[in-house]
Amino acid sequence: MRKLVIVAIGGNSLVRDNGRDSVQDQYEAVQETAVNIADMVQEGYNVVVTHGNGPQVGFGLRRSEIANEIANMPDVPLVNCVADTQGGIGYQIQQALTNEFTKRGINKKVATIITQVEVDINDSNFKNPTKPVGSFFTLEQAEEMKMEHPEWIFVEDSGRGYRRVVPSPKPIDIVEKEAINSLVDAGYVVIAVGGGGIPVVKTGDNSYLGVDAVIDKDFATSLLAEQVNAETLIITTGVPRVYINFGKPNQLALEKITVEETKQYVLENHFPPGSMLPKIEASLNFLENGGKRVIITNPESLKDAINEKQGTHIVKQLNEACCM
Repeated sequence: MRKLVIVAIGGNSLVRDNGRDSVQDQYEAVQETAVNIADMVQEGYNVVVTHGNGPQVGFGLRRSEIANEIANMPDVPLVNCVADTQGGIGYQIQQALTNEFTKRGINKKVATIITQVEVDINDSNFKNPTKPVGSFFTLEQAEEMKMEHPEWIFVEDSGRGYRRVVPSPKPIDIVEKEAINSLVDAGYVVIAVGGGGIPVVKTGDNSYLGVDAVIDKDFATSLLAEQVNAETLIITTGVPRVYINFGKPNQLALEKITVEETKQYVLENHFPPGSMLPKIEASLNFLENGGKRVIITNPESLKDAINEKQGTHIVKQLNEACCM
């Protein structure tokens, strides 16, 4: 049986700060993450990598606006920016992993699949956008941009500034799942569902049509993990473990918890809606649809986490053997 692990990399983790957000800076961050992923491959796991793209989509949209204002170039729709960032980030991860495997003498190929993800055009999020994209702005900057684009919506994001929000419908199918499965079976490390996938809807004749939206990458990754029969889903974030009572004197790091315990923590509002809650909800979706375990940790802890020495592990039962 193949030991298949899906690893989700956050788009923000590839942009370290406002002073280090060039393409080269991003590639250096990707190279660091590639080392951690290669550690898992060296341990004998088959790996599929997904990634976020919030800041990168924001950069792409802004470049499009500037080109339109200065040179009258046609605007690039949001759906195309999602596709563009899939290719750009996927290329960087693919190259960094290939180089890392070569350095270690690992005979492993890497391939990026530009992935479409089906959504429902009647999803309520099209009327009530919730997904942050792009950079953080001050209130003054956000108000100035809103004067230029009255249809844009900005929200304050966890004390870090203001970000634009766009529709974020729930994913219902990974269009290229068979191709991803075939490459995994052929021994490839696959990069897929970048930025949550390119959102598409089915028309009356069952053809696909792209729509302007951004799918949450953790929900899309969870669905992909289910559809390719992965044993383990790893969601990377900025901390080595998930906490309850975060920031309080009784703060507690969670090491290994069950689905039922996790649901209780959700009911007790331990996980902020704009950051950890979507990761927890995606984790529960995966475990309730055939998955065996979820690990939430930071990228540098991947090797220790896969060996149960780090990270928060969510399982169905505490005594359940998994994935070795």
